[in-house]
Order: sequence, then C-alpha cells, then structure tokens
Amino acid sequence: MLLSETIDNNIMRFTMNNLENRNALSASMMSHLIEAITLASVDKDTKVIVLAANGTVFCAGHDLKEITEARNADDEGEAYYRKLFNTCSSLMQLIVHCPKPVIAEISGTATAAGCQLVASCDLAIASNEAKFATPGVNIGLFCSTPMVALSRNVANKHAMEMLLTGDLIHADKAKEIGLINNHVDNNLLREEVNNLAKKIASKSAMTLKIGKKAFYEQSKLDLEQAYQFTSEVMLDNMLKDDAKEGINAFIEKRDPEWKDK
Repeated sequence: MLLSETIDNNIMRFTMNNLENRNALSASMMSHLIEAITLASVDKDTKVIVLAANGTVFCAGHDLKEITEARNADDEGEAYYRKLFNTCSSLMQLIVHCPKPVIAEISGTATAAGCQLVASCDLAIASNEAKFATPGVNIGLFCSTPMVALSRNVANKHAMEMLLTGDLIHADKAKEIGLINNHVDNNLLREEVNNLAKKIASKSAMTLKIGKKAFYEQSKLDLEQAYQFTSEVMLDNMLKDDAKEGINAFIEKRDPEWKDK
C-alpha cells in the first residue's frame, strides 16, 4: 500500500509507505495523494490533515528510475515529463487550496520535490534528524518547480543557496530559515504533531477555511489591495454564526460550541 490513512479526533493522517522507493513522488504516489487530499477536502469529519511517511526518507522527490525509463519513448519522454510536472504542480496547488490545514510530519530526509511537498504544506514539524535539500543542480536538473514553494516560504538568499548548491540542511537550519515550524526528538514527533493538529481542530472549521484561503490570496496583492480584500473577508466572517458564538463565548467565559457555519 503506497498510502495509508487513519482518522482520529477529526485529524486525517496520510502516511506514505513506499520504503523501497524512498517514498518518491512517482506517478502512482502522486495520484494516490491527489485522490486522498481531494476526498479529505470535502469530508465533514476531517478538520486537519497530517502528511507523514514511514522510513528514514520522508520523500526523495520524483522517481528517477521512472524518469530514466521514459527516455526510451519515441519522443524521448517529453509527453511523460510534461504530465509528470503538471501533475506535481497540481498536487502542490491542491495542498495550498485545500480548505483544511495541512501539516507535514517529517521524520527523515526530504529532497527535491519532497522538499517542495514540505514547503507546500501550511505547517511543518520535523524530527531533529530530518534533512532537506533541493539537489537537482547536482544532476543537471535545476529544481525549478520546487523553487516555487521554497521561494514562497523562505527568504530569497536562503532559497537560492539551497537551489544553487544542492546541499543538505539540517532541521535546525530549516527552522531558522522558515522552511519548518519546529523540530523535536524523533520519538516525540508524532505526539508534537498530534498536539498541534488537535489544537487547530478545536477551532471552527468554517473559520479555518476562510482564514487559510484569505492568507494565500492576500499574499499575492499589494498592501492597499490586501487590506481592502481582507476587510471584506473580515466583514463576511463577522456575520457568520461561529463568529457570533465565539465572541459570546469569550464574553461569557465559556467554551464555544461551533456549528462550523
């Protein structure tokens, strides 16, 4: 099974499980992820998604064996490569546009498109032993699509250093530059992620959906446009039932009872 799933306390956990292939983003793995995240996006029981992996490699990026085999086609793989990179781009955008917060749980190495996967998630918690890299430059294939997610999460000079050198960085450096939120001992990783996911899942699903969408939308705008846009978002949010309930609960010093609408 390439991808397993479990749900508990409104937290959907997807675990990549292709140790032999280092959890590579093969065509099959990406298809499984797209289908799973698409279904979770509309699942009323899911409030938070966790993306994890078994083994010492979180994700090694694209499957280089598949890529090499594709060169044997009459078009030298052009059609396959076009579909591969379009599918990968669709997966990363699906994560960003998913109405549910997505947390990456990284217990091992994440390289190339695997690093892109981490950067595309809303939050990322890693093991102290985790490492990250965009090493395409080492094999003559610049990590151009991983660059999109990377450059939107870390400052330009840090992103360029990773892209131009292809060097592995450790979890402490990844936290320092903003690629991940935090790192912990490996035996505490799942507990740390679950605690974070539970905290988020305790919020109004409606509010999380509004907020996540607005976060990414306003980041594309200039300052004036961003304030105009988010003012309208706040107005719409203020009129929702959960906003009324949340404010009343705060005033009355009680826990809110969310209706998720």
